[in-house]
Amino acid sequence: MDSTQVVQKGIRIEIFTIVYMACEAILSIVAAVMAHSILLAAFGIDSVLELISGGILLWRLQVEARGTETDVGRVERAEQRAARGTALVLFLLCLYVLVSALYGLSNHSQAESSPLGIGVSLAAVIVMPILAVQKRRIAKNLNSEAMEEDAVASITCAYMAGTVLVGLLLNALFGWWWVEDVAALVFLFWLGREAWEAFEGARGKFFINE
Repeated sequence: MDSTQVVQKGIRIEIFTIVYMACEAILSIVAAVMAHSILLAAFGIDSVLELISGGILLWRLQVEARGTETDVGRVERAEQRAARGTALVLFLLCLYVLVSALYGLSNHSQAESSPLGIGVSLAAVIVMPILAVQKRRIAKNLNSEAMEEDAVASITCAYMAGTVLVGLLLNALFGWWWVEDVAALVFLFWLGREAWEAFEGARGKFFINE
């Protein structure tokens, strides 16, 4: 498979990712509102950020597919702005999850069970590792650091979805009022790492071509 075919495969993978993440974000946020779940709300917002990241990478792949040089600078500038915005939103999301989870634990507040949330998180546990493997192969063939980072984001999403799934199932099966808040704090481990990596990347981009 030559580089042109690999790029086209990457474009198809990113289009699928964007559509999937859009559906995941909408369904997660709807489920969060219905169940009053902090965990699902955080997962849905993170899906929105993954959607934005996928859109930027798709744009870059399309530029490479066209082979035009004039668009590269615009893509780089857009990526810099998006990186800064994503880092800020991730840190705010970490703060929201931390404060909300601690408040829930201190007040014994309980989220309702969410079959929709369980279905969404289960689907992500299955789909995201498959996407990560495909993206990693493409990244290797294109020698693309951006695609490699996107593959890491996909597998991180699978870990997050697993945490969400465990929290929702334990709440639904046993009615443990505290389990979703504890799961949200575990979720914060993955989210915090993403936030820090986004901050480091954004800081690096801030000093490039400014």
